[in-house]
Amino acid sequence: MQITRRKDGIETRNRILDVSCKLFAKNGFRNTIHEEICRLANVNTGSINYHFQSKENLYIESWRMAFQQSTSKHPIDGGIAPDAPVEKRLHGRILSLMHRISDPENMEFEIVYKEMANPTGLLEEVIREAMEPIKKDMQSLVRELLGDKAAEMDIQLCEMSIVGQCFNPVVMEKHREKYHKPAAIPPFPLDIDIETMADHVFRFSMAGIHEICCRIDGGMNGQATCSSV
Repeated sequence: MQITRRKDGIETRNRILDVSCKLFAKNGFRNTIHEEICRLANVNTGSINYHFQSKENLYIESWRMAFQQSTSKHPIDGGIAPDAPVEKRLHGRILSLMHRISDPENMEFEIVYKEMANPTGLLEEVIREAMEPIKKDMQSLVRELLGDKAAEMDIQLCEMSIVGQCFNPVVMEKHREKYHKPAAIPPFPLDIDIETMADHVFRFSMAGIHEICCRIDGGMNGQATCSSV
């Protein structure tokens, strides 16, 4: 009997989280109603407090679950072996990130967009906890490509540029289609798939990294000839 109750409790908790993820992604924290969560999850109104203590904790756990589901479906390393050449590892991470962003079933970023539009501050810690290792791993790849002489600022700027290229076109097109506002957000000018776009981001980023390598090898005047990245 105790095992049955425990199993029922886990199922109830997961059902609440599943519904909450969708509602928080659709409506944001403030416009998601406690009673609607319980109704759609088919649980009594005391279930949220019983399993999560508060709506605030439920919000945090909903994003955490969305992130775990997202990275399970689209592994952060893109399925590339850790001993693969650094170029392949970078390409794998770019492709994985762009698949995560573009996935219509992904609630991870949708919740974040709503949080950015109407901040509560509740997700800051959990997002930092989840994203910091990913950011450091990307910076580690850039450091490997740039070499030991690279300044920390160059490494951070390269990482920021790569991630920005992944987000901007995919997010714009995704939201244009979602909200049907072609006048406000013009369509992406090229009919290309995620793999093609990711390949471009990779090649464009490698060209930029190559240029920085040249500057590092040749000093600030950039006169020396440098080897290909």
